Amino acid sequence: MEFRICVIDGQGGGIGSTLIKYLKAELGEQAELIALGTNAIATAQMLKAGANRGASGENAICRAIAEGDCIVGPIAITWANAMLGELTPKMAEAIMSCPAFKLLLPVSQEKAEIIGLVKTPLPHLIEAAVEKIKEVMKHV
Repeated sequence: MEFRICVIDGQGGGIGSTLIKYLKAELGEQAELIALGTNAIATAQMLKAGANRGASGENAICRAIAEGDCIVGPIAITWANAMLGELTPKMAEAIMSCPAFKLLLPVSQEKAEIIGLVKTPLPHLIEAAVEKIKEVMKHV
C-alpha cells in the first residue's frame, strides 16, 4: 500500500512547494505526493517541485483529501476564509473532518497568533514536519 500525502497550499504555493521538495528528497517513491492548491498557480508550483499529481480548487481539495493518509500545510488551511479568502469554509470543514492525520505548520499571514509558540524559521518547521511524517508512516 502506498502512503498518500496531500500537501495543501494557496496563494503562490511557496510553502507547499518547499514541503514537496523536502518530502521528495527524504521519501523518494515511498509516498505519493498530491499537490492540492487553492488556485492553479499554487498547484503548478507544487507540481514543479516534484508532486506526483495535483489539482486546484475547492472541489478538488474536498475530494482528494478523502484518499489521503496525511494532510500537511500551513495552519491557515483549517481556517475558513484564510489566505485572502482562497480557503473556503467548505475546504476548512472537509480538511478538519477528514480522518487523515493532519500536520499543520504554525505559519500564517492572518491577523491571528497562537500564543505560546516559539517563532521558528520555516526551513526548520519543514524539516520537523518531514521527520514527523516519516514517524507516522512507520505506524500505518
